[in-house]
Amino acid sequence: MSELTPNKDFALQACVDWQEKLNFIGTAPSGHKVAIDPEKQVGASPMELILLGLGGCASYDVVSILKKSRQDITDVSCQLSANRADTVPAVFTEIHLHFVITGHNVGEKQVEKAVQLSAEKYCSASQMLSAGGVKITHDFEIVAA
Repeated sequence: MSELTPNKDFALQACVDWQEKLNFIGTAPSGHKVAIDPEKQVGASPMELILLGLGGCASYDVVSILKKSRQDITDVSCQLSANRADTVPAVFTEIHLHFVITGHNVGEKQVEKAVQLSAEKYCSASQMLSAGGVKITHDFEIVAA
């Protein structure tokens, strides 16, 4: 792994190191490592990581908001579906997030509000992708625990 050269002009710094073939190890600002492989043999592709980042960001928001509104949730799953452009660069053109919320007496209005707040206000990844022209949609279902 290469030594990260600090850059005082930026708050976050990460590093991606080539391993072999087309395999890389990314080191996040937190120090956590992730395997990156465009050929998807030993790690997730860069575009898969973007999709997972969006799902993680939105899921964090939804869980936090539902817990603050005292919803008795036992599980939250964010299922993502995406389309990419047929031409290079093969950017995401649309992404759909489907939340499956499991819990006891979970209120539909509270879930709808949590998903809406994440989409429109809190999820940085969603805002960044939307600003870049990606059409992002959301829906949810509630499952009794």
